[in-house]
Amino acid sequence: MQPDFASLRRQFPLLAHKTYLNSGSYGALALSVQAAFAAYLEEPCEPSPYAPASRLFWNELYLDPERLPEAAESAAARRLLDAREIRAEIAALRASPLVDYPRLATLKRRVLEEMAAWFFSHSTPRRDELERHLGEHPELATYAAFRAVGDRRGETWQSWPERLREGSLAPADYDEEDFRYHLWVQWAAARQIAAAASEARRRGPGLYLDLPVGVHGSAYDVWSRRDLFAEGAAAGAPPDAFFTKGQDWGFPPLRPERLRERGYDYWIACLRHHLEQAGMLRIDHVMQLHRLYWIPRGMPASHGVYVRYPSEELYAVLALESHRHRAVIVGENLGTVPPEVNESMARHRVLGMYVMQYELAPGGGGLQREPPEDSVASLNTHDMPTFRGFWQGRDVAELQALGFFDPAQAHEEGMRRQHQREQLVAMLPGELRGPGDPYPAVLRARLEHLAASAARLVLINLEDLLGEDESQNVPGTHEERPNWRRKARLSFEELARRPEVVWMLRRVDQLRRGQKG
Repeated sequence: MQPDFASLRRQFPLLAHKTYLNSGSYGALALSVQAAFAAYLEEPCEPSPYAPASRLFWNELYLDPERLPEAAESAAARRLLDAREIRAEIAALRASPLVDYPRLATLKRRVLEEMAAWFFSHSTPRRDELERHLGEHPELATYAAFRAVGDRRGETWQSWPERLREGSLAPADYDEEDFRYHLWVQWAAARQIAAAASEARRRGPGLYLDLPVGVHGSAYDVWSRRDLFAEGAAAGAPPDAFFTKGQDWGFPPLRPERLRERGYDYWIACLRHHLEQAGMLRIDHVMQLHRLYWIPRGMPASHGVYVRYPSEELYAVLALESHRHRAVIVGENLGTVPPEVNESMARHRVLGMYVMQYELAPGGGGLQREPPEDSVASLNTHDMPTFRGFWQGRDVAELQALGFFDPAQAHEEGMRRQHQREQLVAMLPGELRGPGDPYPAVLRARLEHLAASAARLVLINLEDLLGEDESQNVPGTHEERPNWRRKARLSFEELARRPEVVWMLRRVDQLRRGQKG
């Protein structure tokens, strides 16, 4: 029996955290996918999709080898796929309670390298396709060389000799096999994502992709555009009611004056990379178009300062690119948002986000507002507790354990959460009230409420359908928690066979169509 690499998808972050199940068979129109940019998965290992190695290239970890022509044509790749040691490694990875990115990336690369070697040793029409792709994306060669140098040296670019740090790379600086590997996997990933996007567009706007606000400090983007990034600072957020010490996101912010001087070329490139495939694009932390909180290196997050950005010019570029690609833009406008941000979004027809956990009145007085028409509505986001975790108050205990809450603050938040639970139960329609645990009825009622609302799009989190209570990400933490590493308990196929899941999805579809049922 051959090992099925496609089944390893349940270990990938694409399915392990923020994927929302939107299948055409259940009436859904879009598939929301966590940021899938290139990443460092060996050294330095950074699994967060919000600290990518580049916002201009894809993460080859998401390639499905079995769907590549080379899987059948490369005898060496097939031997690896059939090897006992590979089957044993797959079994070990499946048994692990968390995604082991370095092991998974190493295993997958072994197979993909054999496929790439076969590809470049044979003359096929696909070689011409790759050459055309390179002609359309000339920066790919530079990126492949950058990654190949990193493969040889085994260190971040800040530790390279001066000539390499300053951007002068020569073929002698890297191994040709590594260079070709990175060319090939990027092309192969682009083809598979384009195929998925084309299929998704048959039923609606298509893929709903995510553009993170920054990149890893050692990213290709920083190396290739040193003048554009403020390497002496980190982006983040000031202290607030939940994160009382502020947040340091770790990545260098963009310099607003250089963005303008360069004609916004990097902003345009980032948008086009995703809009080639996305029917909808979410802009992470949309406040970045107006202002961004900078923290000087070595200083605590509470000692930062806001830096303003040329918002009207950034919106103009966004509007032009979304029009050219016929894409809907969504801005993540959660938390403390200045009024001018929402005003600008409305003026430029950027959809906002409506998240139920943020809309509950602090004292348990129900919802503060209904989902507006120009919004994407959901129960939560990847930076928030799952609905079950919210119901249980797990995030309150988590924040206290991490030092964000002192005992008095944790008690106060716990009491607020208790009032909110009571209010959610009180809001249940009569037919859903009954003895026993009210949580399933509350979850159903909240999803039905969103589905029947005026919101432009409703997202349903797989974790809520599965009843997960652990958060995928706790903002403000890095190694303190296994962020971005939790696995999905079930595959798509298994999830689609769960009667309660199928019923809920069909009920949401029914309400979105305006049918009372």
